[in-house]
Amino acid sequence: MTTHHTLVALSREPISKNLDVALLEHTKILGFELSSPAQGLSPSAYFSHRWISPVTLMPEARTALRDIASHHGADLAFLSAGFKPQDIRVLAMDMDSTLINIECIDEIADFIGKKAAVSEITEATMRGEIKDFKESLRRRVALLEGVSADVLESVYQERLRPNPGAVELLAGANQRGLYTLLVSGGFTFFTDKLRKDLGFRQTQANTLEIIDGKLTGKVLGDIVDGAAKAAYLDGACQIMNCHKSNAITMGDGSNDLLMMNGSGISIAYQAKPIVKEKADAAFDRVGLDAALLLLA
Repeated sequence: MTTHHTLVALSREPISKNLDVALLEHTKILGFELSSPAQGLSPSAYFSHRWISPVTLMPEARTALRDIASHHGADLAFLSAGFKPQDIRVLAMDMDSTLINIECIDEIADFIGKKAAVSEITEATMRGEIKDFKESLRRRVALLEGVSADVLESVYQERLRPNPGAVELLAGANQRGLYTLLVSGGFTFFTDKLRKDLGFRQTQANTLEIIDGKLTGKVLGDIVDGAAKAAYLDGACQIMNCHKSNAITMGDGSNDLLMMNGSGISIAYQAKPIVKEKADAAFDRVGLDAALLLLA
């Protein structure tokens, strides 16, 4: 029995016939043939094409096909043979640079002129160059000692914005009855507000210690790292009486990989290369709500 896998191209513009030709030609070089594409238009006005592949694509092949799609203005997702959209029960996602447009800790640091120092550690951590997320976070938070707690509200009001499609994604997920989980290595001040504003069922993040209206440079309690993110996802799946394969996960940095690994669909949003290589889908052009197309 032949195992079929699905390739899905997603774009904000009508998908070029040249993309179809280029993908078909490249897969012939790889030694197999794709089906002719099925076309679709989502309610959110993203265009999509789907092809059937008779083989499981290796990471190198997936990267090559994504590069071809990128050249033609489209993002590409790879759905496994056993994937059933109707079986998805949980949506779990990262916050900073995934759900929202900023790294909150970097913007807090900007108010005291330390953004460059904090950002350098943040970027190295997301690329996977600093392996211990807990130590990375402690080093960055220590640089915030003495910052007024009022800065947190200023960051939320003045700089934090949901990424394109975030509001629509949450509305669609909640309409489908998915358990929506926001799990972040960032801070509860922001996740709590986003839970109320966007309608998440559950949020988990780190708590900044505040004494006399100022940050102390310390985090209270256990730090939410990659392992904790994965554990919170497992807990959400238990609540919904399902397996991790019944979850859709979204992230952008190496700290999200444990959570994303083994989920029904993993989506890298504007992500670091290490995350794109391992994710089922990489969104660089479409908004977060394009994920709903993969559940259609």
